[in-house]
Amino acid sequence: MFHVERGTGVPHPDHSPAAIAAAETLFGDRLPLAERYHDELAVQGVERGLIGPREVPRMWERHILNCAVIGELIPEGATVVDIGSGAGLPGIPLAIARPDLRVTLVEPLLRRTIFLAEFIESIGLGVTVVRGRAEQSDVRKEAGGADVVTSRAVAPLAKLAQWSLPLVRDHGRMLALKGSSAAEELERDREDLIRAGGGNAEVLECGVGIVSPPTVVLSVERLPRSERVGGRPRRHRKG
Repeated sequence: MFHVERGTGVPHPDHSPAAIAAAETLFGDRLPLAERYHDELAVQGVERGLIGPREVPRMWERHILNCAVIGELIPEGATVVDIGSGAGLPGIPLAIARPDLRVTLVEPLLRRTIFLAEFIESIGLGVTVVRGRAEQSDVRKEAGGADVVTSRAVAPLAKLAQWSLPLVRDHGRMLALKGSSAAEELERDREDLIRAGGGNAEVLECGVGIVSPPTVVLSVERLPRSERVGGRPRRHRKG
């Protein structure tokens, strides 16, 4: 099943029974592709400075599984743009777990986009890599109109909304993987979120019963201009 740690002949310490069960649940018969990704991050990712060496022992639970579970929030056949993708998180685990998704990775740094393109080609994964920043007009032209825009550890919510929401179609969603302070961040930046065209924001937990702790996601809908008043969401009357 899972590979042994290089040079030791013993299972890697993060290959716990819970991690193995979660990986089998999330990836199914595509688990070998997820294992390839793990191994590539553990070696090339560290050598190229994309992942810290201290992250290797907890790669499955903290990174790969933690990202793959957000697929439960994404509808069948959706277009997904992952901004600030870095080493491919969460975009690559999503694409492996959900082959029905059309995933684009947006990353400005050349060494990262080279790593991503090489890995994607090596396993034949149907994922597009775009080099650039989410706020650039050419990136918006190439990757805009997505059903979902994801991000992980990219920026505070106020800035993230300015980068993510212009790439989302009306009534699509921005899904930002956040930590335990997500609710506080939402309250702090709510006005900025509204000004960026976002609404119906909520803090969700993904992977309950699959990963521990569950992944915390801040979900924000892009509101069409017709539902905004003066840059704010229109309040619908009750009754």
